[in-house]
Amino acid sequence: MTVQLIGTAGPRGWPEPGCPCSSCARLPEGHRRPFDLRVDGPADGLLVYSPGEPVPEGRCELVLIDLLEAPEHLGLLRRRGVVDGATQVVAVGLDHRIRSEEELARRLAFWGAVAVPDGTFLPVAAAPRDVPLRTLLLGGARSGKSAEAELRLAAEPYVTYVATGPSGADDPDWAARVKLHRERRPAHWDTLETTDLAAAIRRARTPLLIDGLGTWLAAVFDEHGAWDGDRAPVAQRCEELAQAWRRARQRIVAVSDEVGLGVVPATASGRAFRDALGRLNERLAEESDEVTLLVAGRPVPL
Repeated sequence: MTVQLIGTAGPRGWPEPGCPCSSCARLPEGHRRPFDLRVDGPADGLLVYSPGEPVPEGRCELVLIDLLEAPEHLGLLRRRGVVDGATQVVAVGLDHRIRSEEELARRLAFWGAVAVPDGTFLPVAAAPRDVPLRTLLLGGARSGKSAEAELRLAAEPYVTYVATGPSGADDPDWAARVKLHRERRPAHWDTLETTDLAAAIRRARTPLLIDGLGTWLAAVFDEHGAWDGDRAPVAQRCEELAQAWRRARQRIVAVSDEVGLGVVPATASGRAFRDALGRLNERLAEESDEVTLLVAGRPVPL
């Protein structure tokens, strides 16, 4: 089987000159770059997949998929065995739903896919998936750090989302935020609600997304009555987490608040929390393979 992509299958610049929606974050319905195929020979092992379609049976040699719309569908294909490490995954339908070719390349590297120029004959070599084992994402409130964490793991077949914050039963605003996060996550991800992060890391059998360390530390302060009392148990819990993080065997992406850019807290307990979280961030950063700061939704590698 020989497959050639024709039409406008590959990147051609963001945004297109004269496009009426060039300033939009998302394109109007139906405005997608078309692509076409020329297939010589039996199309065994070829899958052209659109998100939302039924997942086929059996492994495929070559998968063409619109990853900009819903990259988690690639994770679902991996989960079902349709895509494995030798499958060539090519992103198609590329357009300015993403802001630049550089950002496209960054995301495709996370997902183990490639974009190819028009006229390319396929399959080409499968994209290598050299991903860091331990990633720490820092940022302020509404910086985009949670969305970035989800982006990193979107194409994984199995992910455990570790929720460290309260459910929001007594706080409607917090409950609404929790609901938004749940709806945004892929339906096939598992969820673990715990404050025993060290044990969760030691027992992990799938990649973990920990969101987040700030709410975890606040819960630890609560558990040990450390706001106005002895804070030694908090320091011990942080050290246990750092040791588990260092010895992690499964991929981890953790979200934490960058607290060093805000105002000085007015209370002693507030300053103690800020200092403890700052020390924890520094400790985990020392043991991380990648550390990134999120500013206004843009990742800044550290």
